[in-house]
Amino acid sequence: MTWAIIAANAAVFFLTPQTPPQSDEFAYGHAAIACEITTGEPVTALEANAGVCIDGNAASAAYPDKQIWLSVLVSMFLHAGLAHILFNMWSLWIFGNNVEEAFGSVLYLVFYVAAGVAATAGFVLMNPGLTVPLVGASGAIAGVMGAYLVLFPRHQVMTFLFFRVVAMPAVGFLGFWFLSQFLLFGSESGVAWEAHVGGFVFGAVVALIFRRTLLSRTMDGAPGRT
Repeated sequence: MTWAIIAANAAVFFLTPQTPPQSDEFAYGHAAIACEITTGEPVTALEANAGVCIDGNAASAAYPDKQIWLSVLVSMFLHAGLAHILFNMWSLWIFGNNVEEAFGSVLYLVFYVAAGVAATAGFVLMNPGLTVPLVGASGAIAGVMGAYLVLFPRHQVMTFLFFRVVAMPAVGFLGFWFLSQFLLFGSESGVAWEAHVGGFVFGAVVALIFRRTLLSRTMDGAPGRT
């Protein structure tokens, strides 16, 4: 299932526009937007240009036929460039296989989608009036990473550190990644760190609740290498 999700993301990436203005139009017409989820109405062109919801705006919606709630799912398969999708799919490939083994393929897919929804909810909660499209699988993948931290904290993760490849426990690698998201608070980086935090917490909580059952499907969480 991890490979199927990666393949689906790749297919969507190569079948959708990737250069402005077509890519921007596609994102506004299909991706999740916090203002739309908060109000239940598609944004207008004026709101899109302003970057925030405008109270009492009587203008017509820019994309009146947009399926707002479906856009939450669609957003999980849209990416803002090649580097964005490569990094996300690399992360999913690293952490997804062990988590999928614990959940089983079908429940893993359900968990992945639910983590993506939770990530979007976290972003909307922190930015209810924003009209910038939310794109990327990173929120759902953060959920996978949160589950990995709970289930396999002693597994060794290979990473670059001081220009060389080193192995470090997942608890250290993922713990640092999670805490680093808060460094983006108040920045203009364009990174939806709120979605990352929301997805990660969701994944960790679900894995913690069902940890005993999930580990019974694996090698009982024995140390390994990723």
